Amino acid sequence: MHAIDLYSLGCSKNLVDSEKLLYLFKEKGYTFHHNPAQLHGDIAVVNTCGFIADAKEESIGLIFQLCQAKAEGRLKRVYVMGCMAERYRHELEDEIPEVDGFFGKFDWPSILEALEPASSVPVSCGARVLTTPSHYAYLKISEGCDRTCAYCAIPLITGRHRSRPEEEILDEVRWLVAQGVSEFNVIAQELTYYGVDLYGGQRLPQLIEKMAHIEGVRWIRLHYGYPTHFPFDLTRVMRENNNVCRYLDIALQHISDPVLSRMRRHTTKEETLRLIRRLREEVPGICLRTTLMVGFPGETEEDFRELCDFVREARFERMGAFAYSEEEGTYAAAHYTDAVPDDVKQARLSILMRIQERISAEVNAALVGQERTVIIDRLDGDYYVGRTEHDSPEVDCEVLIPADEWDLEVGQFYDVRISAAEDFDLYAHIID
Repeated sequence: MHAIDLYSLGCSKNLVDSEKLLYLFKEKGYTFHHNPAQLHGDIAVVNTCGFIADAKEESIGLIFQLCQAKAEGRLKRVYVMGCMAERYRHELEDEIPEVDGFFGKFDWPSILEALEPASSVPVSCGARVLTTPSHYAYLKISEGCDRTCAYCAIPLITGRHRSRPEEEILDEVRWLVAQGVSEFNVIAQELTYYGVDLYGGQRLPQLIEKMAHIEGVRWIRLHYGYPTHFPFDLTRVMRENNNVCRYLDIALQHISDPVLSRMRRHTTKEETLRLIRRLREEVPGICLRTTLMVGFPGETEEDFRELCDFVREARFERMGAFAYSEEEGTYAAAHYTDAVPDDVKQARLSILMRIQERISAEVNAALVGQERTVIIDRLDGDYYVGRTEHDSPEVDCEVLIPADEWDLEVGQFYDVRISAAEDFDLYAHIID
């Protein structure tokens, strides 16, 4: 019987696929390890990311390492799946013949047939082996994207938007609750388009409301919305359901109208500002997370100053940023010259993140003395580490609670009072 090491690279959407593949391995009786520090098995599978240059380099580097291990007799077979394999399958087959098989974003269950020819693939019904702590999971509700942003390669990899049927998603939620999951981080390339292809209209609010009514669901958090044609009934769902976190991850990318136009974002500065105002008005206390881009072709110093002023004005509770990287096959690569020098991109990125660091410190400092509910993720040294409803795993703030004062249970919810704050972490004590 095979022993398999599965390496999952890239985003949480990839991780969900990896977890479902692990479940299929489990059903077939294979032993497996996820992201092992050293090889355990005779077969390795790499779930690749193909979104940006750094991610592709990481994927290629790991594949070469595993192929070297195979050449040295430490592995029998190497398989590659995921985004990069979907986009560059034929090129990879030619350039890395040592790999025993390439599988894309959608045919990866066929890895089981490659392991055992003529083997049937078990039906998983959404079941998976969680690689996250057992109390939270990522829930993928769709694949693909119909947006045409100039810089983005995702539609080239995943194709058109395809919503999962509502009942299939709700069945998966029920299955995960039965496994002990209480926190659901809802993900997609583009959440707000959910349902258009299946039901003729945006159905995200209805889906989230039905999820909220499933017993055992304590927190629902939303990732990767799109600002144009936002389904505002979602704000009602947030207000009326205490287990729908007052949190929204909505990538805005920029604020300068000339840059937004070249990016093909189909929105304007005024529309963006109006969206933010309305979200904050309709959901008091909402935490907004966004992602911004610097160095897009044609971005001037004036455009960048406008972006900095926007960040200072909007005061996002959570923000990430990255420098533009040209992706072959995109509209931007075909029609624009990547003329902003790399050192200028990096300087702008540093300036923008320093602005956000000050805002984050001020936002956190304002929380001192307030009461919050936290979920405990782990015990780490002298502290229990938890998160509030405003903090998504791995990317947002953490709440540190002294371990010598309380005996807490990982995966459980506790009421705390914030006692101190740093730029990206909070300290708290349990409310007796």
